Amino acid sequence: MPWHRKHFLTIEELNHSEIEQVLATTGAFRRILDRKVKKVPALRGKTIVNLFLEPSTRTRISFEMAAKFLSADVISFDAASSSTTKGETLRDTAQNIQALNADMIVLRHSASGSPLYLSKLLHIPVVNAGDGAHEHPTQALLDVFTMQEKLGSLKGRKVVILGDILFSRVARSNIHALTKLGADVTIVGPATLVPRWFESLNVKVSHHLRTALADADVVMLLRIQHERQAAGHFPSVGEYTSMFGLNQARAEWIKPDAIIMHPGPINRGVEIDSALADSPRSVILEQVTNGIAVRMAVLYLCAGGQPEHVTAPVE
Repeated sequence: MPWHRKHFLTIEELNHSEIEQVLATTGAFRRILDRKVKKVPALRGKTIVNLFLEPSTRTRISFEMAAKFLSADVISFDAASSSTTKGETLRDTAQNIQALNADMIVLRHSASGSPLYLSKLLHIPVVNAGDGAHEHPTQALLDVFTMQEKLGSLKGRKVVILGDILFSRVARSNIHALTKLGADVTIVGPATLVPRWFESLNVKVSHHLRTALADADVVMLLRIQHERQAAGHFPSVGEYTSMFGLNQARAEWIKPDAIIMHPGPINRGVEIDSALADSPRSVILEQVTNGIAVRMAVLYLCAGGQPEHVTAPVE
């Protein structure tokens, strides 16, 4: 089945087959990353601009590396080095980048819907690298890909997402991806951060940690999104940790073969103890590595590549 999407904006708009296509393409690029020669000429001659108007470490570097491994030319800049500091609008910034002959824009922005907005203005592909509290589609795909590496099919697997669900774009994208792949998703945390209306997304809502963790195959921790919250969602970070932080004692509530995930950045000692984050059950660093392959797949497909045409370099 050929890939038809020009832009990559949300997981919500993808169907099951499209998600599987991206994951299959990711698998091909992941195998390439294990080889001595990592570069492929798939995007040679293309220029990709990373427009990151929110702070980022993993996502930004991952997109840069993905583009370079595809042999594209990469230009990255952030809010501090862009004309947005002088009052230029996102529209004008993006249209100027297009006029400078960029072939694709990867956007991270604090406003939900900003990638969709640009996709309606530009004739070059727009890739969503996180928009406000709305979605972070490539993060969800790398999470799902990592789960499949460890567990195989996700159909019927229990995935628990623990933490700040209300303000988390990672949670929203993961919920869409996991439910479309047949996983049994439970979200858990304080009632102020895990409201009941999330049940409309075909997930279970819980405010009881021990009950939620029982029989989980995957436990995904999320950090507290201080930058998106108003005061009052919980009394203090210490109280949140005492109720919902994953520590050594609570890890005993989880199946021995369950995997622990975190999209980063980690607040060690808040949502998860360092010993667990660094334990053999943790696949956090594997998530980071798989992020390169996922982003290679997305950039490749949005540039017009097809899943069945991925080839490995000659060593």
